[in-house]
Amino acid sequence: MNADAVVLDIDGVLVDVADSYRRAIVESVESVYDRTIRKDDIQQFKDAGGFNNDWELTYAAALYVLATEEGYDRSLEDFTDAIAAAGGGLEAAEAVVREAIGARATQRVTERWDRERLRDVFQQLYLGDELYRGLEGGEPDLERETPGFIHDEPVLLESEARDRLLESYDVGVLTGRPAAEAEIALDRVGLDDAIPADRRFTMDDWEEGKPHPRALTTLAERFDAGAVAFIGDTLDDVRTAVNASEADPDREYSGVGVLTGGLTGEEGRRKYEDAGAAAVLESVNAIPDWLES
Repeated sequence: MNADAVVLDIDGVLVDVADSYRRAIVESVESVYDRTIRKDDIQQFKDAGGFNNDWELTYAAALYVLATEEGYDRSLEDFTDAIAAAGGGLEAAEAVVREAIGARATQRVTERWDRERLRDVFQQLYLGDELYRGLEGGEPDLERETPGFIHDEPVLLESEARDRLLESYDVGVLTGRPAAEAEIALDRVGLDDAIPADRRFTMDDWEEGKPHPRALTTLAERFDAGAVAFIGDTLDDVRTAVNASEADPDREYSGVGVLTGGLTGEEGRRKYEDAGAAAVLESVNAIPDWLES
């Protein structure tokens, strides 16, 4: 592919978040409600779409746990399938619960559904006490003390692949992370100084979130690129590139799925291909060879 620019997701592409963000989702729900989902269940929410924001995925997981205590008797797979059919995301999850258990039971669920507390616990677990104080401006109140799951994110991008990308292409970042947390990850992989602020889109920079194409098409405009490859680890990443192609037909957008996130093996490949991926690669380190082949 003759790409002018390469746009990278962070989670599952540049760093492995299985023991950080995904662990924080599971343990936040458990901390607040004494019940939770399995880590493997998280991918079902991701595949349903609309859960690029892991706080919102945490809220949806908690909603499922609470709904099962009020008569919701469907499996989590059925729940996430219904979310996908309703358009994906947190609003769809709420609609699925409301339709299944009725208004009164939904009201009881809603009264217990403390999204503010879930987010706060998530940040304490993910950031750890020191970073939580610095980034959130509060005092941790969990009984358990943690250095922060953020420190358990192995780097996936090898230095050789990083340098080849920077030498040959304009490189940008499109992530659902808050800006401060994106900066920490980019520094860890050696990209923080290499990618200026105007070549990044984080949670703080746009409201729509993936798979809305605005961030990707805006980056393409800033690069003045004719062809853009977007590298991600979820179906919504691929859908973002597909949607960008429809919104901006004068440019070529290719969504590339990597198998270092929640989607793995032949099933992962099939799901990416069904979503419209231009390629499915083992990791981000295969991107330079793929672009040059």
